[in-house]
Order: sequence, then C-alpha cells, then structure tokens
Amino acid sequence: MKKNMYTRITIVLFIIGLMIAVQYNTIQKPAERDTRDIWAIREELAEEKKRHSTLLADIRSLNEVVGRYEQSEKTNLQGVLNETVNRLKQQAGLTDITGPGVILRVEPAPELVAMGYEIKEISPDLLTQLLNELYKYNAASVAIDGNRIVHTSAIRDINGKTTVNSVALSSPPFEIYVGTTTFKAAQKMYNSIQASTFIDSFYLDNFNLVIEEPTELVTIPAYDQPLTNDYLTEVKKGE
Repeated sequence: MKKNMYTRITIVLFIIGLMIAVQYNTIQKPAERDTRDIWAIREELAEEKKRHSTLLADIRSLNEVVGRYEQSEKTNLQGVLNETVNRLKQQAGLTDITGPGVILRVEPAPELVAMGYEIKEISPDLLTQLLNELYKYNAASVAIDGNRIVHTSAIRDINGKTTVNSVALSSPPFEIYVGTTTFKAAQKMYNSIQASTFIDSFYLDNFNLVIEEPTELVTIPAYDQPLTNDYLTEVKKGE
C-alpha cells in the first residue's frame, strides 16, 4: 500500500517538476518579437500593395481580352487575335517601343582619358547590378548599347569582352535607353538614380554614369535575335 502511495507521489512530483521546467524555459526564451520600426513595416506593406496592384492590373487586362473574344466571336475574331499577338510581342520585347524614359550614358573617367590610360571593359557584374537597379525603379523596357533586354538576355564575359545577348558592347562611352510607363515614372527614376550611392560603384571602376533629363520620347529597339523556347512545342494542324 505504501509502495503504491510513494509511486503516485513520485509521478505527481515528476509532473509538477516538468511543468515548472517548461514554464522556466518559456520565461528564459520568449517568442521572438518583430523589432522592426513602423517605417520598415510600412515600406514592406507598400511593396505588398504594389504587387497586389500589379496582379489586379494583369487580371483586368486578361478579363478585357476575354471580353473582346466573347464580343467578337462571330464578327472580328481575327482582329482580336492579331491584337493579342501584337500585345504579346510587345511584352516579349519583339517590337520597338517609343514613349517616356531616361537615357543613361557610361563614360570613362575624364582624368583617365587625360592621362592616356587604357580604357578597360565595363564588368558584367557592374552592368547586371545597374540593370537590377533600373528594374527596382520600375523600368518597363531597357536597351544596352542597342541590345534589347528580354527574359532570355544574358550579360557575361566572352573572351575578355563584356557581351549583352552574346553581342560585344562598344568601348565606353555607350548609352543605355530605359523606357517607363509614364513620364512621372521617368522623373521618379531620374531622381532615384541621382540620389543613389550606386553611381559611386561606377566611379570606383573608373567610369562615370551620366543620367540625362527625363524625356517624353525615347525609342527602345526591338530584340533582333530569335527567341529560344525549351518548354513549348507547336501543335500541328489536325492533332
């Protein structure tokens, strides 16, 4: 009888000890709290709202296409198809685009030219970082030294030459055309780049990044090489 009582007391004490240990561990290691300030949270919220707006715009565009198909199913289906193809070509970068934007110019540092130093190639890494910055500032289309940037574009070093779409860039100076959706967006991009410390990266590599004033009309040339596709195949008629 006493043995059973001792066993029960031991079990109860073990449970109490376990509960105390868990409570102590919780006090010593509280759940991690979000320590960001209100502005960091607001900035993240703004980015999420921007993505949400972009998705809504895409949905609205697709709904408009569906509506046009339904309205023109019997009358002008061919016209709607042509319009859709042209829009997709524009999105893929296969057509020239003229609209608001900014022109950037990559130049060798003047002091190097004055001293007679050899002008070296701009590095692919620096050019890629610049491209990422432009897209961060809402660039809609970009052409580097006349080479249109599309989803398959590659910036890399080939035999000591920096290439875009496997085409060697001209020796600096060369121009980068950046198209935006609106002139206001072009102005905002201009101000953002001017205030960015990213320009210093060019200076450290002995280049100057010159940003011209925003313009209402800048022409971004079309991608002039065949697009490769590894996943989609054409279905033959009758299949």
